[in-house]
Amino acid sequence: FLDPHYAEHPEYFEDLKVWQDPLCRMRFGQIPVISVSFGSCKGIDYAHSIRGMLNSLKAMYSSQDDLLTSERLEEDDRNEFKEIREALFRGEETVVENSIPILCRLVYKHYGVKPVILLDEYDTPMQEAYVYGYWKEFTSFIRSMFNSAFKTNPYLERAVMTGITRVSKESVFSDLNNLNVVTTTSEEYETCFGFTEQEVFASLDTFGVNEYKNQ
Repeated sequence: FLDPHYAEHPEYFEDLKVWQDPLCRMRFGQIPVISVSFGSCKGIDYAHSIRGMLNSLKAMYSSQDDLLTSERLEEDDRNEFKEIREALFRGEETVVENSIPILCRLVYKHYGVKPVILLDEYDTPMQEAYVYGYWKEFTSFIRSMFNSAFKTNPYLERAVMTGITRVSKESVFSDLNNLNVVTTTSEEYETCFGFTEQEVFASLDTFGVNEYKNQ
């Protein structure tokens, strides 16, 4: 909804409640979004997990391919984007740590607006690291990555991280500031996620499942 890539397609959102909100409408297509998921970053050892992360970051860069032809970027900027993307395709671990803040800077130069980062399943690689015994090695790496992406990144508007594990303000997140932790038991945003009872019943009616009315 926020991403300029969809600014010319209001029809995708006109039937949603977000379209009816005047404040949200003002921001439609106005804020660049960098989206990445670590859901596939699984492995029995550190190397396997990093390969999964490289694939996720590769997809993240590919989604911003229009930067390669941006007239708002200098040639050095476009070359930097290309070099990072190609290094991710080659599986070079050394570019992983700074790949997100570099992309934020280039996106900001292109749009003139600081981007929002959406990181889904942030905790999947950490769970794998704990289960398979490479926790210490991996957490040292991910702490440094989170620091460069979410703390020392001057081109970040805000970030949303989602996962099934509660964020702890210690360990890998000890370096981050201004964390707002929202869980399934939090009242904050409770009207923004999930389904109300009425919505569940309406969905069941749509699919012809009405046994619930007899209970």
